[in-house]
Amino acid sequence: MQKTTTFLMFVGDQFGKAEEAVRFYTSLFKNSEIKHIEYFKAGEPGGQEGTVKHAQFILAGQEYMASENPMSHQFTFTPAISIYVTCETEEEIETLFQKLSEGGNIMMPLGDYGFSKKFGWLSDKYGISWQLNLNALNFGAS
Repeated sequence: MQKTTTFLMFVGDQFGKAEEAVRFYTSLFKNSEIKHIEYFKAGEPGGQEGTVKHAQFILAGQEYMASENPMSHQFTFTPAISIYVTCETEEEIETLFQKLSEGGNIMMPLGDYGFSKKFGWLSDKYGISWQLNLNALNFGAS
């Protein structure tokens, strides 16, 4: 059976921050863990010693991968692709929004936008875009 996995490549201003980001994300979500982190060795092509060659981690039961690349690229993370999180309580959405937005950029503050009673969109301090949505069945529950 085929499987898809979101892969995050930390380049440019975010180069060198992959491990920090992975540890931060896994600390925020239940059912999360770092499965493996492999680092570039001295003289190994494609990277710089001690940076993340390959990381596998789980966020809320979903597998992700990450790496860092020191080469000059004409791209970085974009809000056109974001991690969408359905939150079960108002406390959860407010906590995640506050922690993920620290040092980042709020594109849509938490609010009622018609399509959702409580929704927010942000990019975090690593440049990853997040859309947080309160499960409509739980609006008003904490």
